[in-house]
Amino acid sequence: MDERVTLRSHLDRAAPLMPQGTAVAEVIAALAAASVELAALIADGPLVGITGQSGGVNADGDQQKDIDVAADEMMRRALRHAPVAALVSEEAALPETLDPAAPLCVAIDPLDGSSNLENNISVGTIFSIRPRGNDILSTFFEPGTAQCAAGFVVYGPQTTLVLALNRQVDIFILDRRSQQFILVKQGVKVRSDTPEFAINASNRRHWHGPVRAYIDECLAGTNGDRDADFNMRWIGSLVAEALRILVRGGVFLYPADARPGYREGRLRLLYEAHPMALVMEWAGGSASTGRRRILELGAKTPHQRVPLIMGSVRGVRDVAAIHEGIEPMFDNSDAPLFARRGLFR
Repeated sequence: MDERVTLRSHLDRAAPLMPQGTAVAEVIAALAAASVELAALIADGPLVGITGQSGGVNADGDQQKDIDVAADEMMRRALRHAPVAALVSEEAALPETLDPAAPLCVAIDPLDGSSNLENNISVGTIFSIRPRGNDILSTFFEPGTAQCAAGFVVYGPQTTLVLALNRQVDIFILDRRSQQFILVKQGVKVRSDTPEFAINASNRRHWHGPVRAYIDECLAGTNGDRDADFNMRWIGSLVAEALRILVRGGVFLYPADARPGYREGRLRLLYEAHPMALVMEWAGGSASTGRRRILELGAKTPHQRVPLIMGSVRGVRDVAAIHEGIEPMFDNSDAPLFARRGLFR
């Protein structure tokens, strides 16, 4: 780009075009400032006392590391000075009310994928912003379509901010010298059809029938019914997987499966699936559970889990088509009778 557009100037231009635009811009700026601080802490790690050791479990039963606690504190501190009525964080059991008169609510995963840090793999912050309803806490239980902005930060070789705002998706890179995010890609669009998928294939024996059927078709490639040979990717970091899809296309699957604790899916709806779905849809992609559009779902609890299939429109559509061809009661079946091209299709 010819002109170096900072996040601040981008937000100032966008604010007049949106309802509550000034407040939304303030919240995004606060999250961005906290992410700059967090990026420095992650980069220094053990040099500043971050050991990566577990300090117990969070509100949803996941192992909690010292960096998770530090990230949560940073994000909370930043949002207390922003126009935020209430906050849901992965690291707390219940929503926290900040300023009841403020116009916005935020759901956040302060540091997604912290277990990857010891291997120097990219981790991130995921956030969702929505207008406050008349009842503050019920705001979080509205469908994902209620979101007015969302995004994520990737802490990797570069610190990258992906922002879904005003119905488009833009990408910013942190300039470490000026400590400002600079716009590098505007109006990002997901490729509609990329022969690439990401899934943890070691769990195949636990998957339900539709997911097995889709992945088997991809693996068969041109030797089967597909018109292309597929590549497989698996980073194990949600933010890194999402950024790759925005850059390259493809489909990411984190399905529900038969293991205890995974039967309703593993990712959290409010602060993982909802914001990722908004990013994907506003970038021309798609996001589904396999049976329902993610943005149509409303959470019943702050930490509700859900399956997530996201990415290129064709990939998500093909997974959903297989689910539609198999009744839920047969989800665990491998029988070709109930497959997409079985006797009844």
